[in-house]
Amino acid sequence: MIPPLLRRRRAPRRIALALVLLTTPALVRAADPPRLRRSESFLGIHFDFHAGPDCKEVGKNTTPAMVNRIIDLVKPDYLQIDCKGHPGYTSYPTKVGNPVPGFVGDPLRVWRQATARRGVALYTHYSGVYDQHAVEAHPDWAATHADGSKDANATTPFGPYANSLLIPQLRELAGAYGVDGVWIDGDCWSAVPDYGDAAARAFRAATGFTSLPKGPGDPAWRPFLDFHRDAYRDYLRRVVAGVKATNPGFQICSNWAFTDHMPEPVSAPVDFLSGDFSPQDSVNSARLSGRYLARQGIPWDLMAWSFTTIPSKTTTPGRNTKSAVQLQREAAVILALGGGFQAYFVQRRDGSVDLDRMPVMAEVAAFCRARQSLCHHAQAVPQIALLFSTPAHYHGVNQLFSRDNERLGGILAALLESRHSVEVLGEHHLAGRLDDYPLIVVPEWEYLAPSFIADLKGYVKRGGNLLLVGAESAALFADALDVKPDSATPWGIHLEHEGSITALPGTAPGFILGHRAKPFGTLHPTDTDRAASRPAGAIASSGKGKIAATFFPMGRAYNHEPNGKARAYLDALTRSLFTDPIAVVTGSPASEVDVHVATKQGRLLVNLVNASGPHRTEPVFDAIPPVGPLDVVLRVPARPARVTLEPSGVELPYRHESGHIRLSVPGVAVHEVIVVEPAK
Repeated sequence: MIPPLLRRRRAPRRIALALVLLTTPALVRAADPPRLRRSESFLGIHFDFHAGPDCKEVGKNTTPAMVNRIIDLVKPDYLQIDCKGHPGYTSYPTKVGNPVPGFVGDPLRVWRQATARRGVALYTHYSGVYDQHAVEAHPDWAATHADGSKDANATTPFGPYANSLLIPQLRELAGAYGVDGVWIDGDCWSAVPDYGDAAARAFRAATGFTSLPKGPGDPAWRPFLDFHRDAYRDYLRRVVAGVKATNPGFQICSNWAFTDHMPEPVSAPVDFLSGDFSPQDSVNSARLSGRYLARQGIPWDLMAWSFTTIPSKTTTPGRNTKSAVQLQREAAVILALGGGFQAYFVQRRDGSVDLDRMPVMAEVAAFCRARQSLCHHAQAVPQIALLFSTPAHYHGVNQLFSRDNERLGGILAALLESRHSVEVLGEHHLAGRLDDYPLIVVPEWEYLAPSFIADLKGYVKRGGNLLLVGAESAALFADALDVKPDSATPWGIHLEHEGSITALPGTAPGFILGHRAKPFGTLHPTDTDRAASRPAGAIASSGKGKIAATFFPMGRAYNHEPNGKARAYLDALTRSLFTDPIAVVTGSPASEVDVHVATKQGRLLVNLVNASGPHRTEPVFDAIPPVGPLDVVLRVPARPARVTLEPSGVELPYRHESGHIRLSVPGVAVHEVIVVEPAK
């Protein structure tokens, strides 16, 4: 059967193409070793080079020996290679459209044959919504701006791009080449609102608005953005369905869909979730993205860049390649959360790979493999839930799937750097599970759905603990907290806590406390005027639980420049609500160790990730100072069978008393896991 989307082509071309797409390829033989599906894959390498019109000898240096050398060194579960980047040119000799000017042989065939012979899965990097060649050649495929101009990069879901190019090309990869799947880049994060005629007609029909909004503040603006978010979701579902109609085993991921870029329930039948976290400040990027992905309910991995876009000024002037230990730490953040890991290396302009960089990846791979049986698919033990609200996020951004997460990221970093085990969860993650979490933190959201506010108030009354950060969040729960906003002029933020004052950016309004609300900390108008003061926060009982708030923002400021005194204040407020965590880790500066509590196969896992050194500010470094010794207290009711430090397998002496075990960890180089084996 000829796919319906191909019927517009002339008959000879149509039949030939259909046969190419749907015939089982000879590239993959029945005798080849089995390949892991992405759901079971743990470790991969990503290569791309965004081929363009300058690429006239693609494949010249792509050989089976090159591919085999990569596999021999790294031993990955999968390789992920370039096939179409943002310029819109394919780096394989497509029969569907838009190849680069010149090839030497068929490089994709080389990759596929070599990986299939070794039992390594092969995925392709394919730029989706973002396609410069497509919109230049077909302006009617492009999204239209409010002024009538065409977007230079983004296609529109209301045009023929998906049916005319994207779906046929993915079918070609699956059918003619036997590729295992695709990692679609430049997709949700490239989508833009479309003012074209087809989109305008659909918007009016769907919403009843007669005119399109000019921008933020227009009554139709929020509905217009929501309409286009729905259009992207429909587009993604159409793409997946269109490919799987002919190639049901082909595995599809849309980069950053249903992640912190697009923080919402998974609503398209993609096979796995993934994204490439920031090449700079990568630890903080991985901390947030990994924690959101971990509860989305389908397989996931994250990608580190093996280089930065800001050359080093200290290690070696001009160097931008990361060291093995730097990538190991970035991997550790993800492994601790139960996810898979991949790293990105650039292909040359002819599509070949610089094998000199592969020994670095081999070191990283060995580090990861040593932790695979411990960590992969482990599940977090509920401790602290940091709310990433879907409606609040979309209520506050003026793009479709933008990523303004600085406030959330700053609060997460402050909590992690106080050694709390934290998950980042949306409303859909918490639905029916609020009571599983001893503490829920609401980080500076200005809006929450009224029904969810009611759910959180009920959670507190049943015995839960709620921490609100910032005046806006506090105002949403003013009645439960027993406070009222003060009409007096907001002050600059000069926080007094434990006898010292620290200044923070921004301003803070005042709140009047009722009889149930007890002040927590003090704000002054300046760092010298201690006579004038307001409460910095408050804590109150509500039913069987407690609710607390800070009246000043700190997330964005902490994200840019961590303030130890502000962190200590937030930690003190957190521990006044959450008094009995599973793991308490002391020793060394608090900010140097991330703690994440998980479980796998009945064993308790306490992940310790070394977060020391200048990972926020230095793009490249060659060493990470070890941390320790660390004193650890774990809430373990029954005496365990044994306690070890993994992956070294060293048995840890401990004392068990009053439902807790006490032990010491000599040091953490990058990532160690305390494994508590339950008694038989």
